[in-house]
Amino acid sequence: MLKKISDEEELQYTTDMIYDNFSNYSAWHNRSVLLSHLFEKRGERQSHKESVLEEEFEFVRNALFTDPDDQSGWFYHLWLLDQTVKLEPFLLSSWPPHGSSRSVDYLDGRNLFPSMHSLSKDRMFPLVLYFSEPVEGVNSSTVTIECEYYANEDVIWRPLSANKFGFSQVWFTYLNLPDEVHSLKDCHVKVFVAQFPDIVSSSGFSCSQTSHIVFSLCVPSHDREHAEGQTVPRFSWKDKEFYSHATQSHDASLLRSLHQLKIAEESKSKAASDWSMKIISNEIAHCRELLSSTNCKIGKLTLARLLMAQNKLISYGIPNDGIEVHYEEILGLYHDLMKLDPVHICCYEDESSLVLLKQVTSSMESILRYCYQYGDSTSPRMYPCLCLRLNGLSLSQIGSVERLLWIQMLDLSHNKIRSIEGLEALQLLSCLNLSNNKICSFTALEPLRSLKSLKVLNISYNEIGAHAVNTRRYLCSSPMTHTVENDWNFKEFTNSGVKLTNHWDVFFIFRDLNLIQLDIMGNAVVNDQLKSFLFKLMPSLKWLDGENRN
Repeated sequence: MLKKISDEEELQYTTDMIYDNFSNYSAWHNRSVLLSHLFEKRGERQSHKESVLEEEFEFVRNALFTDPDDQSGWFYHLWLLDQTVKLEPFLLSSWPPHGSSRSVDYLDGRNLFPSMHSLSKDRMFPLVLYFSEPVEGVNSSTVTIECEYYANEDVIWRPLSANKFGFSQVWFTYLNLPDEVHSLKDCHVKVFVAQFPDIVSSSGFSCSQTSHIVFSLCVPSHDREHAEGQTVPRFSWKDKEFYSHATQSHDASLLRSLHQLKIAEESKSKAASDWSMKIISNEIAHCRELLSSTNCKIGKLTLARLLMAQNKLISYGIPNDGIEVHYEEILGLYHDLMKLDPVHICCYEDESSLVLLKQVTSSMESILRYCYQYGDSTSPRMYPCLCLRLNGLSLSQIGSVERLLWIQMLDLSHNKIRSIEGLEALQLLSCLNLSNNKICSFTALEPLRSLKSLKVLNISYNEIGAHAVNTRRYLCSSPMTHTVENDWNFKEFTNSGVKLTNHWDVFFIFRDLNLIQLDIMGNAVVNDQLKSFLFKLMPSLKWLDGENRN
């Protein structure tokens, strides 16, 4: 910049340097920065940008075929792939789903496991929007709600798991249905998304499509008697309580319709997405050709990423000319990488987990293979309830859950889970089993703070407190930083026998939860003082490690 060299001249300089040495990582990296500047500065037409990227793929391919084991070109190829799959954000799924009709009922003290369409006692009904990319700008101006009982200006949209810049893939609000909505009367709701192009992705693309979802609610009378103070039975996660015949149940037929990602779109340009599919398919063919003659680790990783990008485009409904999804091939590639490169096995396990979860949720038939009906006959509940059991699959993290917004009971036990980011989107989740995983701190459970319907939680036999140095504990702000909240009030707990400076993370995670049952045994941090503190922290808690509050 000091020498007043233009981006175009410097771009040519990187070309000369790369031809001199394909392994010049700095030149490849600078090339990506320069092209990004040029795309932004020129405001290039999409067609011209696509032409430049095609030339860049051909340029880097020369380096990859010359020396497949050199990683510099592969990293640049990864940047090109990222540019190729950057598409305009759109509404991917929602709760309630488009075209659905929900008969709602109130939660009460007797029914731990309500139907998939329940109101809280203050008549709050969750509304969730799941976008294809993290976005900002979701508010009452960009998303309007039409309902004869509801004023759009009263809506406050909140991001779930937003990054530090405020972008989030999932946004939610509550519909506060007034008393005038009487029993058995349909309440029709229409939600318009992106009325103005102010919903912007973290990649800088505006959501120009106008989408809408329409659903109806059948709401009970507000004067319905609620059961309070009832004895709540202990929920059991034992295998004998679950029955696989749930696939033939009434709920299963309902879920088949809920699973479909059906969003009504006013307009949708397919040109950019068609180009993306063509480029990715072409790169897959070249990558397979290269791997046919060399056992290159980063080549296998790139092929896995290319195949996953192709699957993503297919799942978004982009024309694919009969291209099949490749989940088994991708899982096989990551399995090979775990053996070839054991130093990075945790990274490959995380990527493999994302692929496996995509495979499980790719179709309703696949999901139903993991659905079981909870059959505890002693539990007084008005509706049968399905549980999605993904236990024992070696999952290490949670990925996209756009097809699982209806889930109420989820079993993730006996996996390798270290992070539960993504679960915050499941606003109906009532029962969650995370036992026998690798969760190493209470702060790793922060996404649970967004789950206001959660009643039963099992985090037993994890690694909480087992690590002498636990850096993840500091990913959440302590009371001393005052960066998250400033209403930390420990005074009422000073006589609980727990040193609060050592358990601020427990306070941070559990103070806003309304759990009825919690299992934490088998973690190094657990002792009698902590249990006493948890009982005092959560007045709603009835069961702790099998011990009744009374």
